[in-house]
Amino acid sequence: MSSVPQVHHRFVRYRSALGESAKIGLVDNAEEHVSEILGFDDLFKLIEAHPNLPADFQFATGQTKPLSSVEILAPLPGRDVLCVGKNYIAHAAEFHKSGFDSSDKNEQPDFPVLFTKRATSIIGPGKPIYTHPNVTDSPDYEGELGIIIGKAGVAIPKEEAWDYVWGAVIVNDVTARERQRDHKQFYIGKSLDTFCPMGPYVVPSSSLSYSHLHLTTKVNGELRQSQNTSELIFDVPTLIATASMGISIQPGDIIATGTPVGVGMGMDPKTWLKDGDVVDISIPPLGTLSNPVTSTAPGVFSLSAQ
Repeated sequence: MSSVPQVHHRFVRYRSALGESAKIGLVDNAEEHVSEILGFDDLFKLIEAHPNLPADFQFATGQTKPLSSVEILAPLPGRDVLCVGKNYIAHAAEFHKSGFDSSDKNEQPDFPVLFTKRATSIIGPGKPIYTHPNVTDSPDYEGELGIIIGKAGVAIPKEEAWDYVWGAVIVNDVTARERQRDHKQFYIGKSLDTFCPMGPYVVPSSSLSYSHLHLTTKVNGELRQSQNTSELIFDVPTLIATASMGISIQPGDIIATGTPVGVGMGMDPKTWLKDGDVVDISIPPLGTLSNPVTSTAPGVFSLSAQ
């Protein structure tokens, strides 16, 4: 991992028109065009078929379209996301001092803090994050690196864990802070509809150097978070070993590895997401996950909207 590899595969889930079935495509290096991959209409199936995708693998492709002409969808919808809390030292400190941390007496956890986000919270790039004003007064962003599992396993030793990593994706672990605090466990505060933006691209490990991935989060163009994603309290092998401790993990599972310092909860004064905001989370070469924020209810949530 001493050098940054060339990006050979950058996958996207998309559709060309509303109501059209989702397709899986390859995005070119200029991020200007997407070519449909033939034989796969589901990234879960592609990952299971190619758990260790080599850099030189060639997919059969069909029609190519300008990326700007298609709707990019959440890449891996329909399954709860595994998440890790308080996994950067400075963020653990800002959370502990915020008054919203009722999970632990210690500033830095002794063991990984794991929870899930409900599958119905997943939305794709460009979809609005609904603030749920009748549920929370404190919606907050959390830019995170999501690790994608490539093959099924249970009780995975740390020394074998990287063999189970297929690739990565950007996740925004949007959080209702007072719900996170009041309910002690994080599930409700993390799982409100639209509270898990994901995408735009998924990139396999053969095109990534995990030590070189750098996350930035901007709100309305203002830089809020900036950190190398390798600076975790509990590293990826530890997270995989913990998540699979007597619990089976599956191809396409996502482990959101935690957020760096710089969330709205840690600002003075605390600054929550509000109607009209735009959140941009970038991790090259995974793209930029951009979502507007709205206080207008989107109606009955549907997985087809992901």
